[in-house]
Parts: sequence; structure tokens; C-alpha cells
Amino acid sequence: MKKTAIVSCYFQPNYGSMLQALATQMALDKLGFENETVCIDGLNREIRRAKVLYFAKASLTSDILLSKAGMAMAQIRRRVSGGTYPDMIKARRGAFRRFSEKWFRMSDPYPSRSALGEACKDRYGTVLVGSDQLWLPANIAADYYTLSFVSEEVNTVAYATSFGQSELPRGSERAAAAFLPRIRHISVRERSGRKLVKKLCGRRVPVVADPTLLFTGEEWMCVQEEKPLFEGDYIFCYFLGSNRLHREFASRLSRETGCRIIALPHVDEFVHCDADYADETPWEIGPSEFLNLIRNAAWVCTDSYHCTAFSMLYEKNFFTFRRYSRKTRQSTNSRIDTLLSQCGLEDRLLTGTEEAAASIRTAIDYAPVRSRIEKIRRFSWKYLSDAMQDRTDTDIK
Repeated sequence: MKKTAIVSCYFQPNYGSMLQALATQMALDKLGFENETVCIDGLNREIRRAKVLYFAKASLTSDILLSKAGMAMAQIRRRVSGGTYPDMIKARRGAFRRFSEKWFRMSDPYPSRSALGEACKDRYGTVLVGSDQLWLPANIAADYYTLSFVSEEVNTVAYATSFGQSELPRGSERAAAAFLPRIRHISVRERSGRKLVKKLCGRRVPVVADPTLLFTGEEWMCVQEEKPLFEGDYIFCYFLGSNRLHREFASRLSRETGCRIIALPHVDEFVHCDADYADETPWEIGPSEFLNLIRNAAWVCTDSYHCTAFSMLYEKNFFTFRRYSRKTRQSTNSRIDTLLSQCGLEDRLLTGTEEAAASIRTAIDYAPVRSRIEKIRRFSWKYLSDAMQDRTDTDIK
């Protein structure tokens, strides 16, 4: 039997991206499909060039400018600052690199998408794309996660792939309407994604679990140490956005509970309010340590989809915040809304203005949450198995 090629964002120094990419590999291993993740090294220049062109054209909109401003500030700070900041960034990225080298089975590099397309016909029986926000407009423009390079004779699967937002620009819609019908088996992670697929190509596709949720918290112990990284009770904070109210809530929670705050600053953006609210900000933290920090926390505060997901798997007391306060096309709030709704935990979504004393009085009953996760997990395993075997139409009738 030919191998399966996994097309994922395994290379991104982002906890959710790397862990969902690993979960996809783990899932195919569990189902018994020999697989490897496509090495992007030879394709990176081609993909980046297409993304740069997209952002150059789109940057005239205020939403794009706002979404990239923090990243630009981070780049400036790295270049002009002295002290330890560049060393901290280096330590964080080194932790990601070691994790990637240890856990991913990679293909040989391909010099171009056309070369990869030729290899697909000879080497791979299935090409699977997923999960995460791989169908964001910039990624659609880059035309890699669209699987357009794969011959129609090869089975193609999109597992829990996300558009990352509820609406697409007109150009992205036209491109998606062209590539979506070519993928034999499509599943999405959000309900908003299901609506987009129906609108763009008329197909009714299932909503499935993010790959990380296919496994229990216990099964995720295989990539982390049992011993806690930090002793004692602490509040773990992982914020991707720049909303000061979210940090202020964490500070109130710290005063109310007596727990110190351990926070992971997001290195892709420079966020001023990250500088003054946490007691400890460790930097040499890779995906393994990220899981350890969640698992051993007394409380978790986050605006991250995957931090929320793992907080559920480890049955933590957690609060989730919307990263985007404005409802723009760039907003990725829909993925957190779907996740919390699926698990019946909509009340864990806060604005940051709440009083901590009142918020901590509501404990999470994890018995029904476990049942809900297990239900969507069973459905998702069946979908993935059926799609990989390519014996039946997996669209919803």
C-alpha cells in the first residue's frame, strides 16, 4: 500500500499548529496508515512569494493593517533591542525545533509544487491536508494547502481544515470555489466553515473534532514529562491577542486565589501589556512543556483555541476570551465559539470585565463534557477512517 502524505503547518513555531500537526500523524498511525509529513523546505520560497503578493494587495484595508501591526512591532523590537529579548526568542524557537525534529516523520524535500505533484502519483495513495487555519485567505493565495498540485487519480482528504474566519474576500471565494470540488473528502472544524463550503461549491460536509481532541489527555502524556515544570498552584496564561482586559482579569484572579501567574508571551507579536502582569514568563517552552504547564495549572486563562482544547482534555478550571473584539473578516472567534458550544461550556467565555470572585464560584462539571467530546471523537474517527479508505462518499446526504 502506498503511503499517505500529510500537508500541514508542522513548521510553525506555534503551539496549536505544531500539536495539531502531530495529532494528525498520530491519528493515521493509530488507524494503521503508513504516513509522512511533506517537508516544506524546497517549497517555502514559492509559497512565501505568493503570500507576500497577497498581503501587498490586501494591505490597503484597515483590518489587514491592524492585524499585522503587532507582528511588525515584534520584528522591530528583535532588531533594535539589546538585552535578552533576542536570546529569549532564540530559546523559544529552539524548543520548537527540537520538538519537531524528535516527533515528525518527514518526506524528502521537493523543489517545487509541480515536483511534489509528480511524486504524489508515484509515491502516495492519499494526500491529506489539515487541520488548523490552513484555508485562510493568504494560504488560499499561496495555493499549497488547496491540494491543487495533486492529480485527480490520487485520493485527497481535508481533515478538520479551517478557513479561520466566517467570511472570505471575493478573490478567495473564487479560488475556493475552484479547489474545493477537487478534494474527494472534506470535513471542517467549524460550523462557519461548513456554511462556507456549502455556499462556495454546494457540498454538505461534516464538522469534526480538531485532531488534538481525537486523543485523551492521558494519551497526550506520550510527548511530555510527568513531573510538573513548576511546583505549587499557579494560573497559566497564554494570550495571543493584545487585549489588556484579559490580563487584568488574570491579575484579579491571582489576587482572589492567591495563585501566582505563569504566562507565555506570544512571540509573533509585540504586546505592551504582557510586560507587567505575570510573576513568571518562561521562554524555553516547546509544545511538550506547553502541555505540562496546562496539565499542572490550578487555573487557565487564554484566548487560544488549542489552549482551550487542552484545558478541557485535562479538565482544568479555565476561562477563555475572544481574541478579536471587533467582528471583522480577520476575526477567528468562530472556532472558539464552535468548540465551547460543542462541549456545552459557553459560560466559560468571558470579556475580561467580570469579577474574579463571582467567576470562580461556578465550577465545571466535566462528566457531560467528557460525554460530548467522546461523541464527536467517535464520529470523527469514523469519518477519518472512511475518508482514508476512500470506499464511500463522506459528504452529508
